[in-house]
Amino acid sequence: MVGVIVATLVILLIAYLVYKKYKPQTVILLGGMILIASAIMIGNPIIAAKQSMGNPWLDIFKVIEDLASNRVAGLGLMIMSVTGFVKYMDYIGASRVFVHIGVKPLQLIRSPYVVLAFAYLIGQMMKMAITSAAGLGVLLMATMFPILLSLGVSRGAAAAVIVSASCIDLGPAAATSNLMAKTAGIDVVDYFITYQLVVAIPVILTIAVLHSIVQRYFDKKENTASAEKMEVNEGELPPKIYAILPILPLLMIFIFSPVVGSKLKMSLVSAMFFGLFVSMVFEFFRTQDLKEVFKGIQKFFDGMGSAFATVVTLVIAGELFANGLNAVGAVDTVINASKTAGFGEEAMTILLQTVIAGATILTGSGDAAVFSFAGLAPVIAAHHGVNPVEMLIPMQFSATLARSISPISAVMIAVAGIAMVSPFDIAKRTMIPLGAGLIVTTIASLMLI
Repeated sequence: MVGVIVATLVILLIAYLVYKKYKPQTVILLGGMILIASAIMIGNPIIAAKQSMGNPWLDIFKVIEDLASNRVAGLGLMIMSVTGFVKYMDYIGASRVFVHIGVKPLQLIRSPYVVLAFAYLIGQMMKMAITSAAGLGVLLMATMFPILLSLGVSRGAAAAVIVSASCIDLGPAAATSNLMAKTAGIDVVDYFITYQLVVAIPVILTIAVLHSIVQRYFDKKENTASAEKMEVNEGELPPKIYAILPILPLLMIFIFSPVVGSKLKMSLVSAMFFGLFVSMVFEFFRTQDLKEVFKGIQKFFDGMGSAFATVVTLVIAGELFANGLNAVGAVDTVINASKTAGFGEEAMTILLQTVIAGATILTGSGDAAVFSFAGLAPVIAAHHGVNPVEMLIPMQFSATLARSISPISAVMIAVAGIAMVSPFDIAKRTMIPLGAGLIVTTIASLMLI
């Protein structure tokens, strides 16, 4: 219980400082350090560093080192490579060609906010092939984001839709879908087709409609839409074939994917460097100046550096904060309380949804919450004589929906950094559509499964 009190006080402190416009990276990093220090004082062992320094207080900094090394090598490199690629596409003019060509048919739709709704639907379908939420987010920032801006919506609106594109782990390839199917004792394809889709369809449609309404409201309220509209001068554009370059990494990921039956697989980072290499070849044939082509690559590396300074550091701070919550025992206390609540099936399902969503928003990790709670569903379902899927579906959706609301989730931080928008501003825009998605998830699960 002490851990819950400490965690609550630290969360309130962070919320206050962020509201007062203090630097989020420093505030969240400090909050995580306070939580871990509190865990040491109350006698909870901190999450072990790879190699202890021999003193628990010094190990606080070893934990930061371990998190930084893991994130920079994994998610951090992915975010940095995409940001660098986006900067280079802008530098050579490929993004402007892509926008100029791609926006023309979309301009036939009178309202750009209707396009936002369709953009969310497209992104959510892509999530079945690109299972990483952060990976999908940064890919859409390189392709979908500039087109949405060119239609006149704000950066916040476009970023909110892109963050939401990964709000449901849909399909048999998702790790959480496989966990839920295994927990329920059924085939993952059966889980997807028979149960998951039944609930997902009304949830997805609800979110799409609300995004159109909510983003229009915020843009009008904040008067940001018209100021963000991108103008493209056709006379200054490179050749039209350059339009293929911004989407080339995305095409390569799909071509070398099990979804289309390929035995080969290309990672997102590899796809970005492949796209960079092809773009260099294009630039050489266009400019006939190898020295200038090599010089231009610095834009890619500058983009990587800016992503580390603004995005990856926030990811590391957020993960340290999540580690701190675990270290003081706040998450375990909430989990144990939900286990012993003794509610009926419907009430227990709603309680688990609420706890999972809350834990995900605080820690930024939907997978962690799902993996912690999934084992409860068969026990509770057997006690009430119901199908465990009735509890597993809302549990899964609650975690993934809440992930796109959490201002410290990896996808939120990655998209916010590239869009140059505060993750808290994006969270404000996703809260209503995805909160409604949570409600529809509960209703649809109770009525349709």
